[in-house]
Amino acid sequence: MKHATELTIEDNIARLRLNQPDKHNAFDDAVIQELLAHLQSLGERNKLRALVLEAAGKHFCAGADLAWMKRMAGLNREQNLRDAAELARLMATLNDFPVPTLCRIQGAAYGGAIGLIACCDIAIASEDARFCLSEVKLGLAPATIAPYVVAAMGARRCRQLFLTAEVFDAEKAHQYGLLHTVVPSEQLDQAIESTLTQVLQGGPQASRAAKQLVKRITDVSDDVADWTSALIAALRVSEEGQEGLSAFFDKRKPRWTKGD
Repeated sequence: MKHATELTIEDNIARLRLNQPDKHNAFDDAVIQELLAHLQSLGERNKLRALVLEAAGKHFCAGADLAWMKRMAGLNREQNLRDAAELARLMATLNDFPVPTLCRIQGAAYGGAIGLIACCDIAIASEDARFCLSEVKLGLAPATIAPYVVAAMGARRCRQLFLTAEVFDAEKAHQYGLLHTVVPSEQLDQAIESTLTQVLQGGPQASRAAKQLVKRITDVSDDVADWTSALIAALRVSEEGQEGLSAFFDKRKPRWTKGD
């Protein structure tokens, strides 16, 4: 059976790949569990030096899988809370990963994908990359990823992007602080390898300690993760969330855009 993700390890460098290009690497609960399992296993490798998070195909990740969204819309609040808590756990696990993490981005990176990017230490994208936090158009909010996205781009910028759900390009993502480097598509792999070389110049224990230093100063509390999970669960089952998701799947505008 083909897995949604693919893990390779060579010379103590792990490469974790989203591997469903036919679905634009959209994720669901199964993908979340695969990623969590890989990260937890890798985190126990004392000799691991770095992790590269990447994606096969044209797009990095189109966000939540449509079938998963539809299924979640039909569940009750408690079921949605458990589901949201797993996504929050994935973000926290990636954010707190003990060794340096690099994210390689191309094409679309929407919704939860921006959370994955924000949780990595270094984000490098091709100049064709596009980003969007579109949740409000569905009557939802980017709740579980918000602590990490706000940490990356700042509260004021996130107010704008969360509220307008506008699509922004790689240059703006760089200006906003989500990306560290933007390169032409043909130079993306070279940029990743060059940055890896730089990272590996540091002492293995010093690199881990440096990450712990930043975490200690800027840690996201468990209370925040619990609150964001509860928020998205409540929104999914709310009247507005149900209307937004129904409108999306019916390919119509939600009622609130018509002045109702």
